[in-house]
Amino acid sequence: MEWFLTVLRRNQLGEREQIRLKVYFSGNVQGVGFRYTAYRVAARYRVAGYVKNLKDGRVELVVEGEASEVERFLTSLNEIMKSYIIDEERQQEMYLGEFRRFEIAY
Repeated sequence: MEWFLTVLRRNQLGEREQIRLKVYFSGNVQGVGFRYTAYRVAARYRVAGYVKNLKDGRVELVVEGEASEVERFLTSLNEIMKSYIIDEERQQEMYLGEFRRFEIAY
């Protein structure tokens, strides 16, 4: 939660800060529609990025957007997929604004 409180600060123009998170999900997260679900949930929020399966059985998700939108997106995804997720590791990265939409990567 510390990262969330940090990014809620406003910039000099009074706009909310944009953030980028890399999230690793582990558990029974491959072969259960996790990527498709993330893609569909992301469509309801103003977020961009990607989700992809990793060879080690985890799912990697990179998401950019306003902090509150990112948090709502991740909360919704976690609620829907909670029976498949055992662990979630979040890493805050520098916001790059490199994505135009959220997609499934291969």
